[in-house]
Amino acid sequence: MQICRNYSKFARFILKLMKPIHDLEELREKINRRSSEKSNLALVPTMGALHEGHLSLIRKAVRENKNVVISIFVNPTQFDNKEDLKKYPRDLASDLKKIAAVSPACFVFAPDVSELYPNGLHKGKYNLKGLDSTMEGAHRKGHFQGVCTIVEALLRSVAPDVAYFGEKDFQQLLIIRHMAAARKIPVQIIGCPIVREKSGLAMSSRNQRLSETSREKAANIYRILGTAKQKFGTESATQIAYWVQEEIKSIPELKLEYFEIANEMSLQPVLRKRKNGKYRAFMAVYIDGIRLIDNIAL
Repeated sequence: MQICRNYSKFARFILKLMKPIHDLEELREKINRRSSEKSNLALVPTMGALHEGHLSLIRKAVRENKNVVISIFVNPTQFDNKEDLKKYPRDLASDLKKIAAVSPACFVFAPDVSELYPNGLHKGKYNLKGLDSTMEGAHRKGHFQGVCTIVEALLRSVAPDVAYFGEKDFQQLLIIRHMAAARKIPVQIIGCPIVREKSGLAMSSRNQRLSETSREKAANIYRILGTAKQKFGTESATQIAYWVQEEIKSIPELKLEYFEIANEMSLQPVLRKRKNGKYRAFMAVYIDGIRLIDNIAL
């Protein structure tokens, strides 16, 4: 019993240390107080509802940098569906516990909307050189303009040396790299591998909204991507796309929004495979009205 009480006191102490920072000036002061000239600063931008995928980014950031900022902010300007924004899971207390279990030394930045949008909600205008013309960009109008707006605001406000993003949002990763280079923001954008559940389902905050049955059905997304990868050696992109459409139709619970095989650098759809080309397959699927995305290197 004594051990339990001591552990409980320790947990409360750790969570007290993990008190989130809501004010940008306070964040800067705390970073400056701890930093030295040689200490790297890392940023892990999130929208909260943290899962093992997020925590893998945080662990990598902690291993590789002395100081780590984890931002938790559900960004309104990247949602084209107001209902999706409203339903997006939020649980700051749970997020703090998960971060504390990785490293209580992290800074947790959880700003209000007015802190990052002092002049009201707006989207910047970014020339993304066609990286936003396919897949997510084609189906979520204005999404990447909102993503770039908030990521640029965070990069300029926090001024990290490095920032970590997951490859589940591979299109987003490439777009953010392009934006940071085009805007001459001195930061290294690091992509990290997709973390999956035992079934193969890519970890996502939206998975929390799936029923147990839907979760089992959603595991077919990764199975189908895996088979598409096998077929890529002998079949054309058109043949594979047709097979994927038919396979999805055979699972009534799933509704395919898109399947695309694209060049890994330009993100343009593949018409003809080239010998030294690098390609990736992308999917967006609805199940129970919940939108899930995934991708796999071919």
